[in-house]
Amino acid sequence: MATSRQTVWHKVLALKELPEGRVKAVPVGKHTVCMTHFEGEYTALSNKCPHQGGPLGEGSIENGFLRCPWHGWDYHPQTGLPPEGYGDCVPKYPVEVREDGIYVGLEEDKPHERTVTDVMAETMTNWGVRAVFGMVGHSNLGLADALRVQEEAGRLTYVGIRHEGAAAFACSAYGKLTGRPAACLSIAGPGATNLLTGLWDANVDRSPVLALTGQVDTQVLGAGAFQEVDLQAAFGKVAQWAQIVLHGSRHAELMNLALKSSILNRGVSHLIFPDEVQTLPAAEDAKAGGPAGRVAARAIRPPADEVDAAVDMLAKAKRPVIIVGHGARFDMEAVTRLAESLRCPVLTTFKAKGLISDQHPLGCGVLGRSGTPIASWFMNESDALLVLGASFSNHTGITPKKPTIQVDFDAMALGKFHAIDVGLWGEIASTVDILSERLEGQASSIDQAPEIAARWEIWRKEKCRRRDEDRGKGINSALIFDALSRLVPEDAIIPVDVGNNTYSFGRYFECARQAVLMSGYLGSIGFSFPAALGSWVATQEDDPRFRGRPVVSVSGDGGFGQYLAELTTAVKYGMNITHVLVRNDQLGKISKEQRAGDWNVWQTSLHNPDFSEYARICGAAGWRVEDKADLDGAITEALRHDGPSLVEIIADPELI
Repeated sequence: MATSRQTVWHKVLALKELPEGRVKAVPVGKHTVCMTHFEGEYTALSNKCPHQGGPLGEGSIENGFLRCPWHGWDYHPQTGLPPEGYGDCVPKYPVEVREDGIYVGLEEDKPHERTVTDVMAETMTNWGVRAVFGMVGHSNLGLADALRVQEEAGRLTYVGIRHEGAAAFACSAYGKLTGRPAACLSIAGPGATNLLTGLWDANVDRSPVLALTGQVDTQVLGAGAFQEVDLQAAFGKVAQWAQIVLHGSRHAELMNLALKSSILNRGVSHLIFPDEVQTLPAAEDAKAGGPAGRVAARAIRPPADEVDAAVDMLAKAKRPVIIVGHGARFDMEAVTRLAESLRCPVLTTFKAKGLISDQHPLGCGVLGRSGTPIASWFMNESDALLVLGASFSNHTGITPKKPTIQVDFDAMALGKFHAIDVGLWGEIASTVDILSERLEGQASSIDQAPEIAARWEIWRKEKCRRRDEDRGKGINSALIFDALSRLVPEDAIIPVDVGNNTYSFGRYFECARQAVLMSGYLGSIGFSFPAALGSWVATQEDDPRFRGRPVVSVSGDGGFGQYLAELTTAVKYGMNITHVLVRNDQLGKISKEQRAGDWNVWQTSLHNPDFSEYARICGAAGWRVEDKADLDGAITEALRHDGPSLVEIIADPELI
């Protein structure tokens, strides 16, 4: 039997607020009513026209009737009846005129009815999804309400961004940092397509992400409805797993499979939610899913014959070198133990910068075009390479000319770009532990630590000389990143962008134990600041690896310009992010490439605002540095600021 609900009275207008003959839409809790003032009487009507839901409060009173702004249907402003006095009518609510204003009586809200998207959102949080970045819109409202319920229960954090591309980049960075998926939310059509760049970044860098997109009603799919896009086709290979959520779907199971696929395949899973499916009532016995019994242990060990070959090669090597890629980021304790037993250099790819400290006696920095001459020298002098979780793409700088052992969890990654000597298919930590055990007492390698120290001394003297260069056209990059090396906290999370600013970061910034994040394979401009949003959210969670760590992002003016509105997002949520903006008023890397290719330098200049003033307008703190004498002070103050801050550094575009 239906339970009667009490009437709750709401003050909706002040006396004399609504003039005679006028109409107004008034929000009341989660509802909106259409208030009319006609012939001295106040009336409260439903704001929805009975035909297609047009907002009556945005209409007008013409010739004694309230006219719907969408299709011109008329209703009496006091009764809600059409001119004929019968037919479709607009519901009416009780009104009281009191001494302090106009009141409307509405029935108290119904208790929340559990929907299929509630079941899916519960499943999502059971799998450990703790963050959602997105934009609420007309084709995802039912799904958004399910996420609201989870947020109000304290099971996830929602961040409303200004552009869906920023949401996808934030998720990609969150996955790269934590190894766990976050979710991004969009509407159908343009909202979903805006996610694509950030999702491709996650796809190629093997970052787990869950994409949740709205869609038009199933009954109009394929007919060219407003904002209809074939999302499975549009997303294509960016999503390694994708499904449409339908009326008859096993809803909890769809979310189980989406998250299992994202976590195990280290990629993007995509769920598409037609509008009307989002609000379907859940069955009374519908249970949320979760990871229990769905994910096996992943400590894969390589075949014994391949291990024997690798041990034999490493045991005979006099000058072995270990190269770590981004795929080894969660395995560095085991890797460092092996390196210390062999006393061999550890080099990193650019994506893996900072996985071993530059202060470690065996750390040699980054290999390749944005790296240190130390790393390149030791690779060239080596007689065996042990490559862990790296791709061998052309940007890594790993030579194909040395005897090579490669370890990767993905069998397709082994020997992907050229033939290698030994390919070990296994999880990196498990495999490295096996190698360490087998090599104990057998290795014949020399102690290369003294040579590493000598090479660092040479490189640091060169960096010191470069810091002194001054053409009077801005601060040189060696000086900028020397200051950051000294001042950025040792445990900071540092998302970086692309371009000359990032090459200089790779070359000059000396990592202690900071975590560096970048758009690696995709190399997308604009990555760093949205990535800082994702990183900051991770620092607010209970994971002891990241809890409370500072976030310091770095970009050029070209990269920051892509998502500069997200500074308001950081302000809205009180994100303690320090952004270092290296400004040279041009796309400096592209200008450099044009010159290198004997092209004219064309259309690479940028028209910029005063970014420090822009930061202040947004509600953040901002500093502008034009003189090198002010560099340390501005960075120090920005790092001390409790909240979003930006340091705009006027940089020399040539001294990189």
